Amino acid sequence: MKILMWLILIIPAAYALGILGVYMFEDTLIFQSAHLRKDHNFRFDQPFQEFFIPTSDGDQLNTLLFKTEQATRGLIVYFHGNAGNLQGWGTLANDFTRFGYDLLITDYRGYGKSTGTPSETVLYYDAEIVWNWAQKNYSYDKWVIYGRSLGSAVASKLAVTASHDLLILETPFDEISSLFPANLFKWAIKNKFSNLEFIPHIKTRIIIFQGTDDNVVPVSSALRLKPLLKDSDQMFIIEGGGHNDLREFVQYYEKLAEVLP
Repeated sequence: MKILMWLILIIPAAYALGILGVYMFEDTLIFQSAHLRKDHNFRFDQPFQEFFIPTSDGDQLNTLLFKTEQATRGLIVYFHGNAGNLQGWGTLANDFTRFGYDLLITDYRGYGKSTGTPSETVLYYDAEIVWNWAQKNYSYDKWVIYGRSLGSAVASKLAVTASHDLLILETPFDEISSLFPANLFKWAIKNKFSNLEFIPHIKTRIIIFQGTDDNVVPVSSALRLKPLLKDSDQMFIIEGGGHNDLREFVQYYEKLAEVLP
């Protein structure tokens, strides 16, 4: 009887603590920013330009533009994952410039040299700022939006309204709550980052890359997006691919070469 009484008391208390933990640390788990000193000198194996794009509320978004050495076919505006900063993400530039595209990539607020604090609303807002800045300052025949992991929801939200030619999503989830291990607490998660919500409203072609062995975004989460795709859209499942290593697979580059306009 005493054990039963203890369980009656302990289980609700443990659940309440779990809810509190999710509420307090959710943003810390999602936004794993890595800061850089303002005087940090980026070093990459190809030329680039650095910019600070101002926001209307006084922050600055650190942005890099990598130029292809070929005749430029277009621009890829890239929204990266939830961790790191441009020093790491910039090393991916050659994956895209090799196909004749320039690459524009920005650190979210609070990441790298970018100022401010990240949030779901802020990331959506800043994506529009970066996009509008690029369109004001550059002229390209083709405009591609690319989102990786957390950036997939940022990219798909932007693609609902932005005039572009192609949306590419790498390791996208259906909603970010599906990545939290405890189903009991998912209702308490305040961030949505919902590709499920945005994808049905995107008129342009959508390409999805996902690996079967992704231990961050399970392939089951990405597959829940498949029923939302149009006939012209494609989902490429890379056998053995993980969350951070799709670029090590020949299939990734073969398909990327096929789909880039």
